[in-house]
Amino acid sequence: MKKIVITGAPGSGKTVITARLAAAHPEQFAMVPEAATQVYTALRTRWDQLDLAGRRDAQRRMYRLQLEQEERLSRQHAGGGALLLLLLDRGTVDGSAYWPDGPDAFWRDVDTTRAAELARYDAVILLQTCAALGLYDGDASNACRFEDADAAIAAGETLRQLWGDHPRVRHVAAYPKLDDKVDAVRAAIADVLRAQP
Repeated sequence: MKKIVITGAPGSGKTVITARLAAAHPEQFAMVPEAATQVYTALRTRWDQLDLAGRRDAQRRMYRLQLEQEERLSRQHAGGGALLLLLLDRGTVDGSAYWPDGPDAFWRDVDTTRAAELARYDAVILLQTCAALGLYDGDASNACRFEDADAAIAAGETLRQLWGDHPRVRHVAAYPKLDDKVDAVRAAIADVLRAQP
């Protein structure tokens, strides 16, 4: 079973797009939900409301939850017929972007390496935030968001750098209409699948 990460800055449509694709094609896709929103919801907080120790603790929780969800769904769908892909709403590499002491310190803290985490995934679809088009709604559509439009764009650049060494990265630009972006993501997934043995 292949793992494809759908990632990008806040407001890039990750959750909506992965959910829509998984719902439309349940025989082909299983969705791994975003760990960050689950952790912040459980803690009843968000990143900007935590002190440094709290931010570190939250990112550790997200990393562990991400691994647990990936492993559980992989086992659940092993040998499950036509299912081809786990679609991940973010991947483990994303956590390093929010570690207070920088990505290298994150890898040391969770006892792994960036190279090892990149190798977990068969492909990465990196989405541009709608903030690039002036359409960003901040925390209106996700109460766990804390970034303003400029910070969302900056987060996208950080993620582009962190995921940039993956051999199969596809970039999907922001679109004024969500349906067009869903189609672009679907095409990017088809492209990476064609390119892989």
